[in-house]
Formats: sequence, structure tokens, C-alpha cells
Amino acid sequence: MAKETDVTDYLIAPDPAATRLTRAVSGVDHNGEISQISVVEERPLTIFLNGQEIVTAMTIGDYPEYLALGFLRNQGMLRDNEDITGVDYDDELETVVVRTASQTTYEEKLKKKTRTSGCAVGTVFGDMMEGLEGVTLPATEVRTSWLYALAAQINRTPSLYLQAGAIHGTVLCHQDRPLVYMEDVGRHNAVDKIAGWMLRHQSVAGDKILYTTGRLTSEMVIKTAMMGIPVLASRSGFTAWGVEIARQVGLTLIGRMRGQRFVCLAGDDRLIRDVDPGTVVVEDGKHRRKSGGKNT
Repeated sequence: MAKETDVTDYLIAPDPAATRLTRAVSGVDHNGEISQISVVEERPLTIFLNGQEIVTAMTIGDYPEYLALGFLRNQGMLRDNEDITGVDYDDELETVVVRTASQTTYEEKLKKKTRTSGCAVGTVFGDMMEGLEGVTLPATEVRTSWLYALAAQINRTPSLYLQAGAIHGTVLCHQDRPLVYMEDVGRHNAVDKIAGWMLRHQSVAGDKILYTTGRLTSEMVIKTAMMGIPVLASRSGFTAWGVEIARQVGLTLIGRMRGQRFVCLAGDDRLIRDVDPGTVVVEDGKHRRKSGGKNT
């Protein structure tokens, strides 16, 4: 069995031992025997921008400040250079209030809503394509050796996904090193947490790779491009609109990353094939399961 990744390699890593994120639930298995498993918690988080309530999202409840900042950033309600004067989380009320020094454009954004096909009913305000005009993603290189190394390391990282399933993960990476690994019941939430971390820490986006366990949908592509990240990769598949938008904005889109294989449907000009896929070690799928657990 493959050795688990040392989580100290990350700036932020999942904490599957956090009791607040999962709950032990008893049931009956296929043999009629009592079985107890860990299931992921869901709790509401209401996000305010100054005095305006914006949205209530269902989330696992970790990193609420990053989720709020990233959601507002990815909906175009906060600019990268926004003068943010406060981010206040109230655990009892399950709210986050983001305050800015000047008036924002949230009133206009609230006029129109589009529901997307994502888990946990992702919500996008306004025109989904708004803001993509003029987006220029850097012509950075992507080495296939980095992709294989990232997939192997991320798949061995202890996570809520391995412990309880029913959750998505998103990882901000630099070359072959995963940096920030966020999980949530909706892949959009996980991406927004990454965006919030980047906004808070003024992280450079142009040399990063975003890795996700979820589908490569239009909203995932739009959010990645709006964040300024030139590469989006996943072990899952694509939607046609996601591919079309990626091609329009010049995003490198890589999916179906399994073992030695992957498919690039947009931006393949960034790929540098510096390793023979036949030499890549294919790990036993059992390394994705904990003893007595289930890969969901």
C-alpha cells in the first residue's frame, strides 16, 4: 500500500480528525448487521457584504472567512484590490460579514441569479460570462511530470473524502507541489475557499495549477479563469460548455487523470511532455480506502 502524504508539505491540508466536520451514524449493512460510519456534516453559512445579506450556502463549516471572501470575489462583488476593513465570523449565528471601505456593486449583481448544475446548488449572480472579457491567462508551461506527481500526492493525502466520502476537494498547486487543499460538500465552495485564501494572502495566480476532484463544468472553468489561474485539472470528466469556455479564454483544461492517462481538451500548447507515461507507477486503487471504510 502506498505511503500517506505528509500533510506538513501543505500550507493548508484537510483535517479528517476534526470532530465538528463529521458525525458517526449507525445503520444496517447489506448483511443486516449494525454498521457505524462517519458522514459529513452540512450546516448553513449566511454571507453578508457590508449591510446586505448575499447568500446562504450549505457547507461543512471550516474556513468560513475564506469561503465568504472567495464567494464574493468569484461573483465579482469584490475586486482583487478591494479595501477590506473586516471579515467577522459569528459561530453561534453561523454568519460571516465582509466589510469594505467603499460601496460595492452587489446591488446590481443581486438583480439576476443563475442556478448551476453543481452539487449543493451553486449560485452565480448576474451574467455567468460577465468579467471574462479581457481576461488574459499567462502562457506558462505545464510539465506532465508535475501532473503525475500532483495526482499521486493528492490521492494519498488523508482527507474527509477518504474517511467519509460525499465531498469534493480542490487543491491550489505550484508546479509539482500542492499548497492549499480545501474540501466541501460542493465543489464550488471548495474553489471559493481557495479564492478567499488567495485574496487574503495576495497570492500570485499566474504560475499556479488548480486541481479538483469534481467535474469540469462551465462554472468551474469561469471561476478558475476569473482567479487568473491558467491550468485546471481533474480526475473527473468535462461538460461541453466548460470545454468551450476554456478554449475561448485560453485555459488549459485537463481531465480524466487516472494512473498514466489524462485528456487535455483545451490549451494543450502549454503542455511539455517531459516524462514517458509508461514509466509512471500506477498505484493500487486500494490506497484510496481506509481500513473498514468506503470510497464513495
